Amino acid sequence: MLVDTHCHLDASEFDADREQVANAAWSAGVKRIVIPAVEVANFSTVCDLAHGIQGGAYALGIHPLFVARARDEDLEFLRQSVISAMDDPLFVAIGEIGLDFFVPEISSGQARERQEYFYDMQLALAAEFDLPVLVHVRRSQDIVLKYLRRRTGVRCGIAHAFNGSAQQAQGFVERGFALGLGGAMTFERALQIRRHAVDIGLEHLVLETDAPDIPPAWLHAPNRRNSPDQLPRIADVLAELRGVDVQEVVRATTSTAYRVIPRLAAAGQH
Repeated sequence: MLVDTHCHLDASEFDADREQVANAAWSAGVKRIVIPAVEVANFSTVCDLAHGIQGGAYALGIHPLFVARARDEDLEFLRQSVISAMDDPLFVAIGEIGLDFFVPEISSGQARERQEYFYDMQLALAAEFDLPVLVHVRRSQDIVLKYLRRRTGVRCGIAHAFNGSAQQAQGFVERGFALGLGGAMTFERALQIRRHAVDIGLEHLVLETDAPDIPPAWLHAPNRRNSPDQLPRIADVLAELRGVDVQEVVRATTSTAYRVIPRLAAAGQH
């Protein structure tokens, strides 16, 4: 069985056929789908969706791209939501959180400071409740790691859509994190990501789609919506790059997903 460790199945791109998309993923062998929140407005949505599909699970957090419209009170709302969710077996992590220094408008000055503040406060929450984190690391790997080193209570998680250096990759691995690989890896020009796919121990890698975003190479225009049923072919690419049987990739990445998101194993029993 496969685990999609990062899928925004609640996105509006799936409004017309969400149930069919979830069913197609299940039929393709994707037996766990982690749906991360991005702001307080969709906390209940991701929870309800996780409970409404086979193999669903969810995370709660405030995405760096949504920090600009978040209020300070949202952090307390997140904390209370986490307290309420701790008895829910389908709640598995804090996420999607992190830092995004790709978008110019939020990469400097007060906007950047606010990103870092929200990220650090959410790490503190993860440490308080001993939860893993799903971290967004777009052009921000070193600063994301800096805060992780300070928040020693955060013991594990996933560096989502990782595209950093080998040294940065090692930094996450040393912190107990796995690296998320998805559609970007399927492009031949993605040389750095493909090097990581080969050089980093398979026990430190997990699979993800980030659907509807980051479509793999074979999804061509005009409809490039990604979906979780693409995960088996993504697993095939990782197996080809490493020169191993795809079942080895499936076993290893699933085992790693359960290790870095411990509650996910229990979620599979519900």
